[in-house]
Amino acid sequence: MDRGDRPIVKLTNLTDDALIALGNIADLAAGVVSPSLRLGVTGLSRSGKTVFITALIHNLIHGGRLPLFAAHAEGRISRSFLQPQPDDDVPRFDYEAHVGDLVDDRVWPDSTRRISELRLTIEYESASYFTRALGAGRLHLDIVDYPGEWLLDLPLLGQDFATWSRRAVALSRMDSRVDLARSWHRHLDTGDPLTAEDEAWTRESAERFTDYLRACRNDALALSTLPPGRFLMPGDLEGSPALTFSPLDLPETGHPPKGSLWAMMERRFEAYKAVVVKPFFRDHFARLDRQIVLVDALAALNAGPAAVHDLETALADILDCFRPGRNSWLSAILARRIDRLLFAATKADHLHQDDHDRLQAILRRLVDGALKRAEFAGAEVDVLALASVRATREAVVEHGGEALGCIMGTPLPGETMAGKRYDGNSEIALFPGDLPENPESIFEYDSTPEETSDLRFLRFRPPRLERTEDGVALSLPHIRLDRAIEFLVGDRLV
Repeated sequence: MDRGDRPIVKLTNLTDDALIALGNIADLAAGVVSPSLRLGVTGLSRSGKTVFITALIHNLIHGGRLPLFAAHAEGRISRSFLQPQPDDDVPRFDYEAHVGDLVDDRVWPDSTRRISELRLTIEYESASYFTRALGAGRLHLDIVDYPGEWLLDLPLLGQDFATWSRRAVALSRMDSRVDLARSWHRHLDTGDPLTAEDEAWTRESAERFTDYLRACRNDALALSTLPPGRFLMPGDLEGSPALTFSPLDLPETGHPPKGSLWAMMERRFEAYKAVVVKPFFRDHFARLDRQIVLVDALAALNAGPAAVHDLETALADILDCFRPGRNSWLSAILARRIDRLLFAATKADHLHQDDHDRLQAILRRLVDGALKRAEFAGAEVDVLALASVRATREAVVEHGGEALGCIMGTPLPGETMAGKRYDGNSEIALFPGDLPENPESIFEYDSTPEETSDLRFLRFRPPRLERTEDGVALSLPHIRLDRAIEFLVGDRLV
């Protein structure tokens, strides 16, 4: 899919553009003395954003094994340390608590439920002799984390209520969703969009629609397109009219009569965009310099072709909202561009290393359109398979005279497979299956078992950290985290 196949989404008006420009000017002024880089860590729910940020910081602060991160491998990083973040109105990313979860308790941190930020300062020596003679360099890495569900709201800025409503209702009637939406559908049948507004009916509709969204997020289904995202984590807006609406089964043509149910839903939809989505885009998303998009492709593969198609659609909608391209002094003020964009398939440690290239090829196929558009705009893009924290190790097991590439780890307590329930203490060897050689086969509803993946995953506990002879714990193990850091930050430390 190229740019000609998808409309360009306009997300801002003149007022928004002016506010964005003022924010960019403030960032540029602050960066004159101490250069900074704003990194957005984004992805759909359960893609591993919190773990990625925690592992990145832990490895940089504790001098982790990062052979593909050039500045570190060359010994040019003198130290990395945390400092107060620049935005006082944004909650701090709770790095210390997340490290405690991973290292001390060996549990995975809770999913992201609000926006947060953290500043990591990196002091380094330049690779250039002449620049090094001027003194050590310093880069502030401002990491912005926010819930994956909020990403799915960004395309709403380019839609009106009727367009969104018709699309949402049509999606809910697809075979993969219709059973989940049955209660909401029954309620829709009791209302007429052209009749007078009804608060009680509207609240019931919003509740049933939210139940449908929540069901779609179930692990077994791995469905992705779930806006409005704040319905699933309302925070202090819970119960407000801006979060009390739902799609309607609208006629193909016409306009909402004044005082009608349609008019009320449309008004609240626009309020949601104005109160929730636009401030997030304007104050945070539009100020990013670099972007990593984390994707749990394995969950979609495990759920089948319908979930894979759904994930592809969600990623395309999200990435239409990015502004990729090279930055000039003018664009840095008026419309900051994301000049490096990385797509990462997470949980690579759930597979044997022989399948990592296949996982990477599948992700490349999922985001092919976005890659082409970003490259055309002048941005640098890359795709990789990684595990921010490696919870398994590899082994070869003989089975029926055949050597199988397996993974070994400790399943989380309560995980089950083949009727066996794990206690969280016993390590096992698992053959997770093989990904298909042909990425196109994952989209085929009539594929044979040999052409598609037959994968069943367990969730493993974070590993026990290795220790030195002096008893000092080493940094969190990973797969290709160093390659991700090099792509996202490396050029700024030269």
